[in-house]
Amino acid sequence: MWQPRPLQLRNSALALVNLSPADAIGWAASAVLMCTLLHQLRVQWQERSAEGVSGWLFIGQGGASAGFLTYSWLIANPVFVVSNGVLVLTALAGLAVYPRNRRIEKSSSSPQPY
Repeated sequence: MWQPRPLQLRNSALALVNLSPADAIGWAASAVLMCTLLHQLRVQWQERSAEGVSGWLFIGQGGASAGFLTYSWLIANPVFVVSNGVLVLTALAGLAVYPRNRRIEKSSSSPQPY
């Protein structure tokens, strides 16, 4: 019967020195993706707008990322475990920001009583 391999995280200082080229590319790509997503969340938070964004985006991202996180854990790939874990967190943050922005938009577009 198949069993997942245990995830082995190496000594962090030693791991940074001994990164394989493939791991270095993976970590760099992950960092770029995380910076991009965090920047987008910050922009949405500051602009207080849900224009052009669907709540389904965050639901789909969260579901897919949770599946990829599980898969990454099962194949014991630390780059993807961390990346997909952060993707789950950004989806949850998006699910919090989106309804907030919708409420703000609705309250600002409703006529104000005199």
